[in-house]
Amino acid sequence: MAQQHKSFSERLAQASSVEEQAQLMLEWLEERPDQKLLFRLRFLYGRMHRWGTVLFLNYPRVADYLLELCAAAIRLRGVCNLALSGGSTPLTLYRILAGRSLRPTVNWHRVHLFWGDERYVPHDDPRSNFGQAYAAWLRDAPILRENIHPMPTHYADPDDAARAYEATLRAHFGDTKPYPAFDLVLLGLGDDGHIASLFPGDPALEETGRWVAPSRAPAEPRQRLTLTLPALQPNPIWFLVAGESKAPIIEQLFAGTPDPTLPIAMLGNNSLHFWWLSAELYARAAPHTKPWWV
Repeated sequence: MAQQHKSFSERLAQASSVEEQAQLMLEWLEERPDQKLLFRLRFLYGRMHRWGTVLFLNYPRVADYLLELCAAAIRLRGVCNLALSGGSTPLTLYRILAGRSLRPTVNWHRVHLFWGDERYVPHDDPRSNFGQAYAAWLRDAPILRENIHPMPTHYADPDDAARAYEATLRAHFGDTKPYPAFDLVLLGLGDDGHIASLFPGDPALEETGRWVAPSRAPAEPRQRLTLTLPALQPNPIWFLVAGESKAPIIEQLFAGTPDPTLPIAMLGNNSLHFWWLSAELYARAAPHTKPWWV
């Protein structure tokens, strides 16, 4: 799937005219009706870079498009599967979704929520990614409790917890599938280039078969669980990135050549990656982007 999208991006870049690009896009949309929303988002608000589509981080807009994506996925396939991000940046989005979850725009009983990573602390610990999302959004959301799938953190051995969560994913998505096919993955980006809980130099980065692995962070709480690169790479990803401390890594990513050993570089580029950047970060990235039709 990822290769198909990369091939499409290459064909789009090699088109000899705007008219040829438009025709390629129309043909692709006929084959992939579920991508019409992402195309509209790219066309109306985005600028293009080899790392994906760059957009200004407008939280209400992110919420609107996320809800529309969920509704479209349910119309097409009867279910919407989301992987949520931890950290402080998505909490504003979750609070907006808490208010909008009461609107009848999405059949929330058809939504399944998973997590891209977790700190290995109890779910009621204030540092828990699940706990933060629950407090900001899920406590009163009309999502079936059996459709909320947090990463377990009660096992004595984190590796057992990782294998248990992978079993949950395989039971939901299919044990023979090469990866868990999320409709959308939300991720942040650390100032050290980490994504989910895949940190520079961690052995979890080398996983090629597992979907979930234990990992170690440089800061407390050090023990983590994380989706692996094979589980993340083929999926549509929205990066929510804010804060001046992220400016050097954004500059490295969009203005130059990132260190190939960084987790974000190992994830690779994909036309299904959307970068929602706060004002100071958008200002760093935008000069290195171009309109989608160029």
